[in-house]
Amino acid sequence: HKGDLELWDIGFWTERMREKKFDFKDEDLKPYFALPNVLSGLFSLVEHIFEIKVVPANGEATVWHDDVQFFHINDSKGECIASFFLDPYSRPENKRGGAWMDSCVDKGDFLSGFKSPVAYLVCNSTPPVGDTPSLMSFREVETLFHEFGHGLQHMLTQVKEPQVSGINGVEWDAVELPSQFMENWCYHKKTLQGLAKHHKTGEVLPDDLFEKLSAARTYMAANQMLRQLRFAMTDIELHHRYEPTGNPQEIFDIAYRISKDTSVIEPSAADRMLCSFSHIFAGGYAAGYYSYKWAEVLSADAFSAFEEAGLDTPESTAKIGRKFRDTILGLGGSLHPMKVFTEFRGREPSTKALLVHAGLINS
Repeated sequence: HKGDLELWDIGFWTERMREKKFDFKDEDLKPYFALPNVLSGLFSLVEHIFEIKVVPANGEATVWHDDVQFFHINDSKGECIASFFLDPYSRPENKRGGAWMDSCVDKGDFLSGFKSPVAYLVCNSTPPVGDTPSLMSFREVETLFHEFGHGLQHMLTQVKEPQVSGINGVEWDAVELPSQFMENWCYHKKTLQGLAKHHKTGEVLPDDLFEKLSAARTYMAANQMLRQLRFAMTDIELHHRYEPTGNPQEIFDIAYRISKDTSVIEPSAADRMLCSFSHIFAGGYAAGYYSYKWAEVLSADAFSAFEEAGLDTPESTAKIGRKFRDTILGLGGSLHPMKVFTEFRGREPSTKALLVHAGLINS
């Protein structure tokens, strides 16, 4: 490539370098991630580690679109303890982009007519076409696992007071713990190959493709971590320390100063990213953006408990899974998040697991 590498070129060439370094593209993976297989693998995982059963219940609740599916979650005795709606496909004409989970009915909400909590799970995957099922990108698979983690905390709550049951009342620092925890299973070989089957041939995701996918997980991980730290530090500086003087240039000077301290490549003083940083100005994250990285610390440390027990040892993962269900998922906002975490882990969180998963230190 001729010419200087400008800051606005980095994203493009980072992706081209990733493709060359790991020799695969997102499109190479899609044929292996048909939505029905992904759901089957996801449900098998949570059924094993949390001692539940996901049961299709289409027709038992009114839905807002023909694409929407309805499921019950049964306990080990076969009793329904929760339900959820899944709206999986993109509909640009009446549905915003992205993916989210939300509460439909809270546990203890006796006025709803439901005896157990109900969740909404909404995604925007490509709809099926003819005989071709909905094929997902790997990122969409991660997102589905992520949102289902939120859903599990809502549905498996053991708290009866609606204000702190499920996802309600969970402090900002810990609200992403269950969701990011579930993403880790997408890099567990047995779990991923259990759901990744070619939609035409039935071939399981090849070992070499899995190894490339796993290796790519830590690609530019240090830069990504610095980027998140820069955003968090800028957020705290502006919402906690900064005293406006009437000079609008000041906030851009602050952002530039922090960028210089957290960037490998010299930033531009003309950068106006703050003008589109809606998370901290209109998205509810003011003075709370740090919680993204802190939740990664919590989720990585929680997943390391399963790694220590042996991810391929069913008895051990089921035992740890039950403890995770009774604490992280079950207690929700009824206790301080640090107390909930220490009840699960037996100690306060450590950053080590996150650094190991990012490939920045050895285990």
